[in-house]
Amino acid sequence: MLRLRHVTILSKLLQRQSSTLTTHLGSYRPRTHTCGQLDESLINQKVDLCGWIVVKRNVAKGLTFFVLQDVHGQVQLVSRQEQSQNSDADQQISNEESHAAGAILRELPLQSVVQVTGTIAGRRPSPGKIDKNGSIEVVVERVQVLNPASEKLPFQPNDEKYLPREEIRLSHRCLDLRRARLAQNLRARSDIAHKIRNFLHARDFIEVETPMLLKSTPEGAREFLVPMRVSNRPERIDSGDNVEGILSEGPTFYALSQSPQQPKQILMCSGVTEKYYQFARCFRDEDGRADRQPEFTQLDLEMAWISWDAGTNKSSSPPSFPFSEWRIGGWEIKETLEGIMRSALGQALEFPILRYEQAMRYYGSDKPDLRWDKRITDLTDLLEPQARETLQSRGLALDGILIPNSELGGKHKVVKKFNAPKVKVATISAENPRFIQISLPDLGKQLEFQSLVPGMEDGGVALLSLRPNAPFEGGWTALGRVRAALVKEFATEKDLQSKRFLWVTEFPLLTRADEDKEFLAHGRWASSHHPFTAPMVEDIPLLLKGGIDLAKVRGQHYDLVLNGTEIAGGSVRIHDHRLQEYIFEKVLQLDEKERAGFSQLLQALKSGAPPHGGAAIGFDRFVSILCNEPSIRDVIAFPKTAGGVDLFFKSPTPIPTSTLDLYGLQPMGPSSPDTQP
Repeated sequence: MLRLRHVTILSKLLQRQSSTLTTHLGSYRPRTHTCGQLDESLINQKVDLCGWIVVKRNVAKGLTFFVLQDVHGQVQLVSRQEQSQNSDADQQISNEESHAAGAILRELPLQSVVQVTGTIAGRRPSPGKIDKNGSIEVVVERVQVLNPASEKLPFQPNDEKYLPREEIRLSHRCLDLRRARLAQNLRARSDIAHKIRNFLHARDFIEVETPMLLKSTPEGAREFLVPMRVSNRPERIDSGDNVEGILSEGPTFYALSQSPQQPKQILMCSGVTEKYYQFARCFRDEDGRADRQPEFTQLDLEMAWISWDAGTNKSSSPPSFPFSEWRIGGWEIKETLEGIMRSALGQALEFPILRYEQAMRYYGSDKPDLRWDKRITDLTDLLEPQARETLQSRGLALDGILIPNSELGGKHKVVKKFNAPKVKVATISAENPRFIQISLPDLGKQLEFQSLVPGMEDGGVALLSLRPNAPFEGGWTALGRVRAALVKEFATEKDLQSKRFLWVTEFPLLTRADEDKEFLAHGRWASSHHPFTAPMVEDIPLLLKGGIDLAKVRGQHYDLVLNGTEIAGGSVRIHDHRLQEYIFEKVLQLDEKERAGFSQLLQALKSGAPPHGGAAIGFDRFVSILCNEPSIRDVIAFPKTAGGVDLFFKSPTPIPTSTLDLYGLQPMGPSSPDTQP
């Protein structure tokens, strides 16, 4: 009789529960705990949990394990089919309910959302696993299916070993975000932002939101443009006494903010605050890279009453070679950024300083990675006279990265992979270390040195490269790129895990070597940083002299580098409208239309502007380094691809011609949706 009742109860339970393998739209009990709150102190206590079923494992007949996951962690569930002839009727019903709940869980697809009721029990932790709640499990008693997942999901986010390529994961970002690593990254991002806000508020900074829709200006990067509908367009914009243009003659556009540069400087001029910050959304139409997105977040700072020299902010003792003193203004920004870094990382940090010329000479990069202490050596003066004179007559210098045998550690083949047209890899023998068998243009097939190359007495490998013997330009030398790639090969594991900060200062104020700015410069000088950067005081006479001396002018521009990546940059600003106008007109040679984009800033400077300066931290890059992620896409909830495409929201997309008409626009080709043949 009892056996018949057992079958009847089980049949009814399964029939009732199987009908719930669709989304539950009714009420359900609030959960009593999260998965991360469970521990041994709760053994024998009944709990209600909610989450996703991410693992199913049948161990034996009547014994199945599951893993339930929520935002706070995971916990093991167990379903046992227990039958006892001596159990009373209530216990028997409870056993059958538990059996039915297990049957439902076994039937459900992975990633289904459920509410589970059960009792906490102790268990033996899995060997070799460190798990907060690995010594407990939940014995399942009841299950409520809140939403069953599809039977054929594109991938299982909990299986890190068999994840598909990034494009597929980005196309299914909702599922991808269930990976524990991505969830931890986003929580870390939030925690870092919270610490920074607390740090700045404690120092009287105020958070001010600035416009995203601005006017197109020739500040540097390509802009994203936003058209305005014809019906909403005013006839003209009146700026004081000057009419800037009749708007009804053609399409008009906003430009999405590349950065809040002009608004934050105008805030300083207004006197509304002396210390501003903002987690600003910025937009730049740049070619994609691992550390770039068309839309990104930067922590923007600006301060009034900034110094124009180092003042008393100098070290008590001279820095060790090859590092430098802080010789420019803006040390108030320097101290603020260093405080932010210490607050975000929660540890003591050092911030050595290199001038741009030193960084390029000794590391071949304007963002050196100091986790490997190997420097580039200028070998020109060590060459025998004839070779040296040949190089000097051609305006060349010979640089080398010298790795003695004691440091190679059997990595000869690794180094030789970097042999290229501009970088030659040569072996220096211990028997004759003054000679290198190598072919360089105009120098024959063998180099001879006047004396032993320091540190190479016992032989080793030399990576050699010729470069112009002239002031450095741009951000890299050929040998500098090789050195950056070798860091991961030769830095110790401890150094690779460290956080090595560096200030780089005294950049050239102007450049003709930035390809990203050439589309606006058209052969003219372009600002290395932006056109509002103040020159170093001692170089103002060179700036006013003009001509070839412009190449010698240094800016009060500073970059903060972390492990070979620029994470912040800023400058002391020009606060005198006459100097600013001189740079626009005489140095950058902007025409009247180009200068009009800065009219509001000039107006603010003429209203009485205090000395001011600021910086911006690339927040996405900074977080990715702290989370040990190679790409900023892994610390952004909904990123674009390297090419700027959003695979999840399917953008950008074509716009119908009927919609373009509202903005006074017409398609250039046959690809418009309304003009398909």
